[in-house]
Amino acid sequence: MLIAFHKPYGVLSHFTDDGSHWRTLKEFGIPRGVYPVGRLDADSEGLLLLSDEGPLIDLLLDPKHGHRRGYWVQVENVPTPETLAKLEGGLQITDYTTRPCKAKLLDPAPEVPPRDPPIRVRPSVPDCWIAMELTEGKNRQVRRMTAAVGHPTLRLIRVKIGNFDLGTLPAGTWRELNLDDRKLVLAGAQPRKARVATTHGWPQNRRR
Repeated sequence: MLIAFHKPYGVLSHFTDDGSHWRTLKEFGIPRGVYPVGRLDADSEGLLLLSDEGPLIDLLLDPKHGHRRGYWVQVENVPTPETLAKLEGGLQITDYTTRPCKAKLLDPAPEVPPRDPPIRVRPSVPDCWIAMELTEGKNRQVRRMTAAVGHPTLRLIRVKIGNFDLGTLPAGTWRELNLDDRKLVLAGAQPRKARVATTHGWPQNRRR
């Protein structure tokens, strides 16, 4: 089973309460036995995949496959073409250098529902949306990248994995993906031949 979930702001990418004020995935009626494929931070929104297929999860998460993830990022101020080129070329962030990625200004800005709670607004500071496409997903990477070039992230929405778009799936809802959807998700990911497409040996559900 492979599920697409539109994770709202303020929701953790797991089912277990960690003692914080954030909500968890258990509120949304997601079938038992699935695991998040990667994560989105609680303060990020958008497309989160969940699956009970161990090899599929490994395939999608292994960075050597260079599996693409697309984001819409609302940032402070308007980056110049030179700044976008810096994002694309790779940045030194603490102990690692980011892989080359794609970054472009979204003009016009995408039409997205308002966030609850709303982003911080400073009347003297403009903002804009940029699109970024990465092939890795280190901890808070997009936010750290935009901050490193002087454009702090105000809002972050993951809109695509592989060639599969979040589309019009409402926030807080999920759907099981069909065969055509799965092909879109897997676009660009190359499986290791040694892997057998079975869930045998995958850890049993430990989230409830």
